[in-house]
Amino acid sequence: MTRVTNKVKGFTLIELMITVAILGIIASIALPSYFEHVKRTARTEAITALLDAANKQEQFFVDNRQYTTTLANLGVSATTENNFYKISVVVDNDAGTFAFTATPVAGPVLQDGECATLTISDTGLKTSTGSASASTCWGK
Repeated sequence: MTRVTNKVKGFTLIELMITVAILGIIASIALPSYFEHVKRTARTEAITALLDAANKQEQFFVDNRQYTTTLANLGVSATTENNFYKISVVVDNDAGTFAFTATPVAGPVLQDGECATLTISDTGLKTSTGSASASTCWGK
C-alpha cells in the first residue's frame, strides 16, 4: 500500500515577516537618498539654465547695446526642462545690470529648504536663498 503525503509548499508567517522587515529597512535608507539625489539633479538643471541665460544675455548686449527683459529674445525658456523652476530676469539698462533667478514651482524642489532660489547677476555673482551657503547650492 502506498502512502500519500501532502507536502504543502509555501512561506511561513515568520519568513514573510522577516522579508517585510528587511524591505522596510532598505526603503528607510534608500528613499531619503533618492529624494536628495532628485533635488540635487533639479538644482543642477536650474543652474545650467541660469548660466545659459546669463551667457545669452551678455551676447544680446554685445549685439544690441542693451539687455532684454524678454526671455524669448534670448531663446531661453521661462521654465527649466522638467518644469521644476521658473526663470525670471530683472534688468536695469541705466545701470547696465541684470539678474536671473530660478524659483521652484513644482516637484521635489518645493521642499528644498537648503537652496530655495538661485540667482546669477551680470557680474557673475551667484547667490541663493535658504539655509545652505551659495557655494554649496551652486556646487563650488
